[in-house]
Amino acid sequence: MQTTFSELEYAAKKRQTRRDRFLAEIEALTPWPELLAALTPFYPKGERGRPPIGLERMLRLYVAQQCFGLSDEGAEDALYDSQAIRRFVGIDLARESAPDATTLLKFRRLLETRNLTQTIFATINGHLAQKGLLLKEGSVVDATIIAAPPSVKNREQARDPQMHQTKKGNQWHFGMKAHIGADADSGVVHTLVGTAANVNDVTQAHALLHGEETAVHADAGYTGVEKREENQGKSVRWQIAMKPGKRRMLPDSPFGRLCNEIEKAKASIRAKVEHPFHIVKNLFRHRKTRYRGLEKSTAQLYSLFGLANLLIVKKRLMAINGALAS
Repeated sequence: MQTTFSELEYAAKKRQTRRDRFLAEIEALTPWPELLAALTPFYPKGERGRPPIGLERMLRLYVAQQCFGLSDEGAEDALYDSQAIRRFVGIDLARESAPDATTLLKFRRLLETRNLTQTIFATINGHLAQKGLLLKEGSVVDATIIAAPPSVKNREQARDPQMHQTKKGNQWHFGMKAHIGADADSGVVHTLVGTAANVNDVTQAHALLHGEETAVHADAGYTGVEKREENQGKSVRWQIAMKPGKRRMLPDSPFGRLCNEIEKAKASIRAKVEHPFHIVKNLFRHRKTRYRGLEKSTAQLYSLFGLANLLIVKKRLMAINGALAS
């Protein structure tokens, strides 16, 4: 097939941009064959009417949309603005038309209505488990607030009824919470629950366990979790952080210093749960919900945390893939 001027120009670039490097990493880390095999049974076959755009291209465009925090219209524009994204998706505008925002909206709705974002999340985690990167001895649980638009300038002239406000420190937040359970060794997220922001973290602790861990680590917000009815009979050791006020009152004695060192050790383990939050909020720029309703917003979070898992174990996964290739 003849090479286009655009492809020649891209190949002749003197340096790679950060977007080029990032998409190359996503390309190498993502288990494309497994994802396509999981989604193919649900994708339209094109038996009637106009043949649909290939599943792989739509999936790649959806992944790029999530990684760069783009709206449907923004993802469509990015195909025309960015050679790197066109190359990642596999679209040559000189020979074929690109998917538009409506096509991407239909694909996203297919993923939401069939719970396929959970399938994406589970498929990625299954791939990591096969590589030995998802252990099951310990879990770290935590939650983060994701803001929702407080504006009432919409069709219903009201805020999202499924989102609520909560107070953190001296500041009020309106939105939802993403509760996650992460592997204590690698930091890979294995469980996700989405709730309104006013739901207390400790009430969701039981739902964040996969059932095979022997120890669970959490911050002081989960104090008393072992006494809750839903956690009775669980054979796990709850490693809960000491409340800050109580820790400040520790005596300057051998016993007090020992307790402080124990808290530091527990904090170093809990720190792993902050990495996926950092990737989703800062790298993927998902600091505010894009869609109305908990169901749609949680569905998107499954995709985001699934992709975040790949980046969390990037170095280890690259090393394994390199070893297998050689």
